[in-house]
Amino acid sequence: MKTLKELIQDTMHEGMIVPEPIEKLLDWIESNGFCENTEYGRVGYLYPDKKLRDSWTDGERSGGTLIGFYAESETDSYHFVNEETKGRVSTFARTGGDGSVAAFWLDDEGQQHIVHVGSGSGSTLACVLASDPVDFLRLIAIGYDEICWNEDFALTAPESYVRNEFNVTPNLKFQDWLVHEFNTTIPKIGLEVVKTPAEFGDVDSCDAFCRWLEDND
Repeated sequence: MKTLKELIQDTMHEGMIVPEPIEKLLDWIESNGFCENTEYGRVGYLYPDKKLRDSWTDGERSGGTLIGFYAESETDSYHFVNEETKGRVSTFARTGGDGSVAAFWLDDEGQQHIVHVGSGSGSTLACVLASDPVDFLRLIAIGYDEICWNEDFALTAPESYVRNEFNVTPNLKFQDWLVHEFNTTIPKIGLEVVKTPAEFGDVDSCDAFCRWLEDND
């Protein structure tokens, strides 16, 4: 059986790669047994999914940021309207229960970034999350409930819990691995990583991915 890393690598479009830090994350997920085979394919998590679901109440849950890593399928292409656009974006994670995703994107200069594509029915966040893959890992280590809501990015994780009236227990195992594996730190707020949050329809956005989406709509 192929690993999650191999499955994601198999779906990458021409000219794109799974960056080494993301490969290390996927290896860490597999080694900890945080993967499961579902009707939608193999999915990996930052925390045991059953343990997270069992802890879920109306006011709190465990497990840190909720995100699921998986190989892109044909159903992910609904975000994009033409073949050129599809060929520049490879989905690799579900960022929100509304159907929002994170993806790799090749810009016009051939540089690869990690971007967010909101579902449109819930989150409308559409921007570069990070150009450095380690920064993406730092973002998901902050501990927001989900990373598809840019309203949270100016807040610390505890402040976002108060705002949303929902508490999330930190994922200490993932945070510790990240800090020691990459000799890095965990940001206080999302805006330390996501430099130009933007949403669908922001025609004057400073964000390159958002502008590219609008130009290819």
